[in-house]
Amino acid sequence: MNSSWSKPFTSAHLQYFQAVPPLEDITPEWAWGGSTGKGIKVAVIDSGVDASHPALGSGVNGYLSLQEGPEGLTYDSEPHKDDYGHGTACAGIIRSIAPECEIYSIKVLGSSLVGRGNIFIVGLNWAIENGMHVCNLSLGTVKRDFLAPLHELADLAYFRNIMLIASANNLTLPLFPSVFSSVISVASHDIKDPYLFYYNSKPPVEFGAFGINVRVPWLNGGWTTTTGNSFATPHITGIVTLILSKHKGLTPFQVKTILHALSSNAARPTDSDQPQTQRERRVEEME
Repeated sequence: MNSSWSKPFTSAHLQYFQAVPPLEDITPEWAWGGSTGKGIKVAVIDSGVDASHPALGSGVNGYLSLQEGPEGLTYDSEPHKDDYGHGTACAGIIRSIAPECEIYSIKVLGSSLVGRGNIFIVGLNWAIENGMHVCNLSLGTVKRDFLAPLHELADLAYFRNIMLIASANNLTLPLFPSVFSSVISVASHDIKDPYLFYYNSKPPVEFGAFGINVRVPWLNGGWTTTTGNSFATPHITGIVTLILSKHKGLTPFQVKTILHALSSNAARPTDSDQPQTQRERRVEEME
């Protein structure tokens, strides 16, 4: 007698899907060529997003603000501002790469860019339960009290094909949820190319993206130049958004495979003994 876990593999319930091409055939053009991020909901779980900033283009598509008061946790879906600038910076980077994506601002951090772990957990759970496709997590916690509930949510997102893109700690300490294998973890490099990223063969941090001296939108319609893994993360979020917009229904492990294949330090079968970066190949092609 088959167990209940075997039901999806019976002829009556078996589902078919489009496979990712062989690794050597995955190119940026295949992955995101022509994509604008349209149809993809991206949650920016942060300090809020200023919808009026010119860098946001079409603004913000939805809001949730979480606050803890005398009567418990309150949910507010009315438009809100950014209390710090951090969330606007992340959302602006995402929109610069995926201009037609839908941005949802989930506000869990305050004016000092700190928040409570339980509010972060509730905000992430809301994003998972309300149909987000991608969550930009340029934040995290070092407190082990929140390891188990965040791990549970990360696994839930993984099984629902929701991509969690999480910043590594700027210090040499583990940051949850970035150290979980079910998320796409990101740290920084200093090459000013939003589409150039590297793979780390010795995780927990898997990918490196542009995050050093990045010019980003900030408070009151302004701009600033800043550094941190927080700003590398939305570069990967934007790229993942483009991929999902073009290739619906991909799983997190398929997206990781695509990112791995397109990393600029990945040797291709046709490369010489000294692999070139994607940027170097593009320059040669233009000459």
